[in-house]
Amino acid sequence: MKQTIVFTGGGSAGHVSGNLVLIPKCAEEKWDIHYIGSEQGIERMLVSDCQEVKYHAISTGKLRRYFSWKNGIDIFKVMRGICQSYRLIKKLKPNVIFSKGGFVAVPVVLGARLNKVPIIIYEPDLNLGLANKISLPFATYMCTAFHETAKKPHYRKAIYVGPIIKEAHKSGNTVRGLAACGFTSEKPVLLIMGGSQGAHSINQMVKSVLNQLVDHFQVIHICGKGKVDDSLSIPGYKSYEFVREELPDLLAAAAIIVSRAGSNSIMELLALQKPMLLIPHTNGGSRSGQLVNAQYFQQAGYADMLLEEQMTAQSFMKAIKQLYENRFEYIAKMKKHDHGGGAAVVMDLIRGGRSGLGD
Repeated sequence: MKQTIVFTGGGSAGHVSGNLVLIPKCAEEKWDIHYIGSEQGIERMLVSDCQEVKYHAISTGKLRRYFSWKNGIDIFKVMRGICQSYRLIKKLKPNVIFSKGGFVAVPVVLGARLNKVPIIIYEPDLNLGLANKISLPFATYMCTAFHETAKKPHYRKAIYVGPIIKEAHKSGNTVRGLAACGFTSEKPVLLIMGGSQGAHSINQMVKSVLNQLVDHFQVIHICGKGKVDDSLSIPGYKSYEFVREELPDLLAAAAIIVSRAGSNSIMELLALQKPMLLIPHTNGGSRSGQLVNAQYFQQAGYADMLLEEQMTAQSFMKAIKQLYENRFEYIAKMKKHDHGGGAAVVMDLIRGGRSGLGD
């Protein structure tokens, strides 16, 4: 009898990327694969390339840690999403649910629990995000990207697995990356990225110091959807809204990287041994999780950090130059990192769902 799995997670690319690693592995094993996400979220677009996946849209509401009149409206959306998830999961009869987090995942987890379906959730950050805090009591297991998260005594269901890393990112080609941008090997490449939604403050800073940057580097700038500035046409600078197929080659070409501090991205950069300057979100919710991630990486010697509140043209340029000058020290530290089993360990847990994972 064919086995069935339901994936969920969304709201940002980080809440989908791990699922995109696991989906092909499940497809190879002939699972019947379904994805429950929002109607208009980024997860629908990212999963659309996976022909083996049947996508189901449900009602979703944003989870906020602060007072807003929208909370009153969104609670009804969440309740509707729970009902939709319950009916859908009852019909699909999956062997296991895998949740990568984000606000869309909560109704799915609750719907799965009401159907007594085993649930595996994945926490990529050092500290739990709000969605996973809500989901944890209903989960069978919580997989973690950080050792420290799994060691916390009140997370009894936690299992350290390490980051779920896209294998394709390890096969990037420097020559192809340079060619894609029209660059040469005569000057180092700086890659700047602000996450799937882009980062306005970083984009503006790049614009203000671009002439200085191209004096020292060839610059690849991933700006975010709709945020490419066509007026910035200058030799040694290449901008993109969003990169998918070419990303492994661009990463391979980069000597150093400026990034937000979402754990999926920085864990992949750690595995690729790319020195990083991290500019984390710091204003609440999952964004405060970025600050903790960046502090951890800085203390471990994997990256340097520049707070957005302290970012000026002078501090930005100084931090980038220092990162490049000290890049081999960062690489040496990153070589010693244990990446765990990642996707392989999670797949073992998913297979366990065939005979019943739960309590």
